[in-house]
Amino acid sequence: MVRNSFLHLEMEMNKSTSEPSAILLVEDNPDDEELTIAALKNSGITNRVVVARDGREALDFLFRKGIFALRDITTEPRLVLLDLKLPTISGMEVLMALRAHNETRFLPVVILTTSNQEEDILGSYKLGANSFMRKPVGFAKFSEAIKQLGTYWLLLNELPAQTSSACPA
Repeated sequence: MVRNSFLHLEMEMNKSTSEPSAILLVEDNPDDEELTIAALKNSGITNRVVVARDGREALDFLFRKGIFALRDITTEPRLVLLDLKLPTISGMEVLMALRAHNETRFLPVVILTTSNQEEDILGSYKLGANSFMRKPVGFAKFSEAIKQLGTYWLLLNELPAQTSSACPA
């Protein structure tokens, strides 16, 4: 897979809905990135996937800074899959920044990690994670977990209106 230095992957698999439907995958491990994308495809999840490889890139994308200052509104994520162990800015710091801004404080964030540390689980929920999922070993189990995750967060879950005026600080 060819890797660019900034927006590493954007797969536009389906634009049949006018609702923002991107998934932001924040993952620094190329093998885990490919496994997650394969599991999403295998599960029939057709949302666009945007990948950020570190915490700074994720925040720049989410808050339209740096090279993402002019990014198209249609790439607004509906779900963030966030690894904890990231270069530059940790997943916990990304989560803290998301919850500190009205524009992103209700954006669903699922921690997707190999960590089994209780302090990571507790810290994630304290900072406002919506879910914490340990990456299962084995592609079949991982695909099934991703399918369930996608069904809930992308199809069943209802989000509040995402306007600053509707989200008092």
